[in-house]
Amino acid sequence: MEQWANWNPAAGLFHFSTKDLPFEEGEAHAEEFLSRRLADRPVPPPTKSYPRRRRMALPKVPESGALARVLLARRTWRRFGEEPLKLAALSALMKLTFGAQKFIDLGGGEKAILRTSPSAGARNPLEAYVVARRVSGLAPGIYHYAPCEHRLTRIRKGARSTIERHLPGQAWYGRASALVLITAVFARSEWKYPSARAYRDILLEAGHFCQTFCLVATDLGLAPFCTAALADSVIERDLGLDGVTESVVYACGAGPRPADVEWAPWPPEPKV
Repeated sequence: MEQWANWNPAAGLFHFSTKDLPFEEGEAHAEEFLSRRLADRPVPPPTKSYPRRRRMALPKVPESGALARVLLARRTWRRFGEEPLKLAALSALMKLTFGAQKFIDLGGGEKAILRTSPSAGARNPLEAYVVARRVSGLAPGIYHYAPCEHRLTRIRKGARSTIERHLPGQAWYGRASALVLITAVFARSEWKYPSARAYRDILLEAGHFCQTFCLVATDLGLAPFCTAALADSVIERDLGLDGVTESVVYACGAGPRPADVEWAPWPPEPKV
């Protein structure tokens, strides 16, 4: 309570009351829930419209540029190739997503890191930990990524079944080559922004980084994914975190694409 004093009760209540939810296993549970939900409430429309207002068509946008190609190709993958992820690819993912690009002087002896995604007040509360399952030249384990030195420090050996434990109810991600766990050191943001609204910025920032990760992975020809369905306390124990001053907020990962498919959003159906 003392660590979250300035942000309580609003941010603290939301953060701690939404940790460690019991995620259901399998699609059968999801389909059953959605069927019950549909019986009680109609599905909200996916977009808004103003049918009685004047509308104007916009000019056609070229889709042939490099950035457009990557944006249009970004998808969430749930199947992965069998070969290991190359260490050079992991290096590019971490550097272009989480690595320090520049440093700026904020005065009073304080410096801020600039990265490829924005950070409110340049406070950079996010940390990245890599769960390396099958990466060429990298022993399986959990690593902390140092954004200024562009280095990995192993903090735990072995990662054979770690991804499935960290992402409950999502067994398909267990075959990914690497998982990146994004955590927040809350004091970095709270020091400058004592209002509980700053907690929103941290979650938004995690979203920026995950999208950047997925776009970089897409450009590298990999199969990326991101998820917020996390076994929070399990992850924090594995990372050696107290879950109060630093806590996991999001996750993303990648692996090689499976052969002979343009996109694999779901694992193949089991043969009966």
